[in-house]
Amino acid sequence: MSSSWLPLILLLFYPVALVHINRNEYYTAAVYEHRPVLNLNPQSLVDRQTALRLMNYNLDIYEEQVNLASKQGVKIIVFPEDGIHGFNYSRASIFPFLEPIPNPEFVKWNPCIEPDKFRGTEVLNRLSCMARKGQMFLVANVPGKQLCNSSDPHCPSDGRYQFNTNVVFSSDGALIARYFKQNLYFESAFNVPPVVEHVKFETPFAGTFGILTCFDLLFFEPTVTLIEKYGIQQVVLPLAWNNQLPLLTAIQAQRAFATAFSINLLAPNIHSPSMEMTGSGIYTPVKSVYYHNMTNAEGKLIVAHVPVTASQSHQLHSGEFCKLKKAEHDCPFHRYIDKESFVFTEGEEDYHMSKVKQGTSVSDAFYAEMMYDNYTLLPLLSSKGELKVCHNSLCCYLVYQGTFNDNELYALGVFDGLHTVHGTYYVQVCTVVKCSGSSYTSCGVGVTDADSLINFKLWGNFSTKYIFPEILSSEMTLDLADSMGWENNYFFMSRSGMSSGLVTAALYGRWYSKDKEW
Repeated sequence: MSSSWLPLILLLFYPVALVHINRNEYYTAAVYEHRPVLNLNPQSLVDRQTALRLMNYNLDIYEEQVNLASKQGVKIIVFPEDGIHGFNYSRASIFPFLEPIPNPEFVKWNPCIEPDKFRGTEVLNRLSCMARKGQMFLVANVPGKQLCNSSDPHCPSDGRYQFNTNVVFSSDGALIARYFKQNLYFESAFNVPPVVEHVKFETPFAGTFGILTCFDLLFFEPTVTLIEKYGIQQVVLPLAWNNQLPLLTAIQAQRAFATAFSINLLAPNIHSPSMEMTGSGIYTPVKSVYYHNMTNAEGKLIVAHVPVTASQSHQLHSGEFCKLKKAEHDCPFHRYIDKESFVFTEGEEDYHMSKVKQGTSVSDAFYAEMMYDNYTLLPLLSSKGELKVCHNSLCCYLVYQGTFNDNELYALGVFDGLHTVHGTYYVQVCTVVKCSGSSYTSCGVGVTDADSLINFKLWGNFSTKYIFPEILSSEMTLDLADSMGWENNYFFMSRSGMSSGLVTAALYGRWYSKDKEW
């Protein structure tokens, strides 16, 4: 086996050799970033046997990873979206890859034991046997089909639904959950489910898990309802995510999602550097183990010990977090700014905040496209300063001090509006970005390396409580705020003492209710 397929074994929270892991408080999880064997002509029509041949190549790799994970005591393994069959199919060309997937709420079925119960389920049978042999829960993404007729007003004209489907098998191989992806991303082969699903499954080691898929992460349904209404603390999220710097690479989005919702997240991505696809991880609200590699050609198995209760991981962080609640002032304002470089006393804090809010010169403001949106930006022109920049109803504020590389330009940016490229959704964003060059027109272009060390506090008067904090440092390294939370109707994030250069700091707000107004 290639050495690049050896597992990345990291303890999310404690080294096993040093600390005893209480099995009732932690479980061992794995995600696999998979380099798929792809159909080179996904628009071409093939027969079922040809489709199975391709899918079995990928299932062979899955089976190897399950065997590796089993030797490490893994209780649950998650594979990425599109990992078995690939992508870029038409509705017709994906047909031979589809399998019927019965609803586990009504049909009890163990495909490994009962392989002939449903015809055309060879992939489900193999996945079931992997879970059974490995004695672990297994989550995978498969293309599913479901027959319908004219009595269903939503039934497609060809008499069947085609769904992007996550399936879950228990450790004995039983099919226990299926989820039809709600928010499709340029997936003409599939239908949007006529009814929004909030799918969960139970485990003996960590209670209830929720299931989402890739692009769902950016939308209210089913994501927010699943987490908030049902109190989900564990989420599995198979992805086939195209990285978009400076704000939406896979690992940035995953880290921010777990932190904002205070959950544990198991998130495997496809590995295809040529398609800007990499970035997988296992996250708690304040800890993470992740993988991002644009040079290695092979996949990666990530294994970690995860706290059963997501809030337990807060005890492992040197700082404290306020729970994300809009307009509630019972969260204290924490400061962990290094005294030698950047510190405020209580009175000085109020002074600096009020001074910036009273108005900073905007004569240096400029506009640049970032993430296909037109941002208003202000440059950071000195080694320390206080800035304010506004767009529509959102004003962003920055107090900073740093050691800057003379060749690096940074800017404070704001966008408050409807994003309309590669999806339509309303965002409010405050961000500090490193520009790709020395000209203002280079701000908003993605970069991965930086030398400037910046201590900062970033905040804004957001109109939504759903704010996703991001800090990305040089060489695609995730960082975490020293403190964050609500203060006087402003959401803030602060960080000091970073060990590598700042690439991006952002408060990425989703104003879900505004989506419906457009």
